[in-house]
Amino acid sequence: MRILLQRASEASVSSHDHLINSIKQGLVLLLGVDKEDTEEDAKYLVDKILNLRVFPTNSSQFDRSILDINGALLIVSQFTLSADIRKGRRPDFTSAAESSEAEILFNKTVSLFQRSGLVVKTGLFGHHMSVHIRNDGPVTIIMDSSTRFRARRG
Repeated sequence: MRILLQRASEASVSSHDHLINSIKQGLVLLLGVDKEDTEEDAKYLVDKILNLRVFPTNSSQFDRSILDINGALLIVSQFTLSADIRKGRRPDFTSAAESSEAEILFNKTVSLFQRSGLVVKTGLFGHHMSVHIRNDGPVTIIMDSSTRFRARRG
């Protein structure tokens, strides 16, 4: 499972010029599901994101988590995060989960975030959307659940 996380001062998602959802201060999560992803991948990323210190205090740029600031989450499905561009000039999406399977894991991930008590909003799964993000910092982090098994460099 891959997530592109952006710290945002505000964000919204629309479809066909119709506002679907919006948030103020918080995180925008663009979430892609691969064929091999499981609920364990979702649990890992949810725990990591809820506790990731990416919000500032007066003395440090990265000292508080989304839980600490009681921020909001806007989660948008993004199958293109599964793109493989190693060969050719057109992205290959064969590692992306089938839509029905991806939607189940996407919804499970949203449900896990909702358990935190934070405001959690989403886009429309599988729809063409326009996402407006006022990136704060800017802070953008790429997360991949498969990397949790790799040793850190050292």
